[in-house]
Amino acid sequence: MKMDIDLVYLWVDGSDPKWLAKRNVFIGNTEDGTSINCKGRFFNNDELKYSLRSVEKYAPWIRKVFIVTDNQIPDWLNITHPKINIIDHKEILPQESLPCFNSALIEKFLHKIPQLSEHFLYANDDMFINKAVSPDIFFAADGFPIVRFNRRPLRKIRWFWREKICRKPLHNYSRKIGNASKLVEKKYGIYYSGMPHHNIDAYLKSDYQRVGEQIFANEFEMEKNNHMRNPNDIQRVIYSYVALVEKRGHLHYPSKKESLYIHIHKESHYKKLKKYHPTLFCMNDSQYVQDSDRMRAKELLESYFPEKSQFEL
Repeated sequence: MKMDIDLVYLWVDGSDPKWLAKRNVFIGNTEDGTSINCKGRFFNNDELKYSLRSVEKYAPWIRKVFIVTDNQIPDWLNITHPKINIIDHKEILPQESLPCFNSALIEKFLHKIPQLSEHFLYANDDMFINKAVSPDIFFAADGFPIVRFNRRPLRKIRWFWREKICRKPLHNYSRKIGNASKLVEKKYGIYYSGMPHHNIDAYLKSDYQRVGEQIFANEFEMEKNNHMRNPNDIQRVIYSYVALVEKRGHLHYPSKKESLYIHIHKESHYKKLKKYHPTLFCMNDSQYVQDSDRMRAKELLESYFPEKSQFEL
């Protein structure tokens, strides 16, 4: 496939005193134990280092790596490497969105990254490639992205029952996805119930720009002041829903051997990782995770990716 493909990460070091001071002044407290504002939301366990090791080993065809940060740079990162590009929030976010501690909002401006290729991948720093991959795992021969969803055929009914009948609010993550589904249904008459597979995803920059600046410009405008996660956030799955409805993407339901989501505090999930040996996997931190869980996760990543990459000092 003759196309340039870049990789974009969001990265934050939640232990940085300067960053913590800025965040604490803005939100009033450091941690409340919820999924929105817990230690695991911003904790740096060197996942990015191991993710880049996986990229170098299994996807060397990546053209450039863009790391979007809030005036931070990992102390181990070789920023002089020609593939590495540090992008500060101020370079892509509007003034009214700063400071920003909301990944859902930051993700809306990835297409503003200077020199970003038309075809790009997006990953959190806790996502890893576990086998040699070629570009066609992310983009089809026609150049359109392969959209990976987890099947949830009754999701609309289940969420309606929870919210309207049981009077239980959806979790923030689910609400963001629901907001995206409802907007696409209102615009196009199709409700997509598929859930993100929570792993590396593929996008077109032009689609990203068109969705945010034309199709749902008014809705996205309402998010610009969501410095922290907010119930009216729209999850980035909306780009994939639009790609599918406009036939500019290819829907695919991955197996556990292809994409696996690991909760690092659950021992059974480590057994799944060994059992399925997936192509892609994510090591998710959360409000349920203890420091001992993080140590175990780091030990596993070191065993999977022990060799220092060219992206390290």
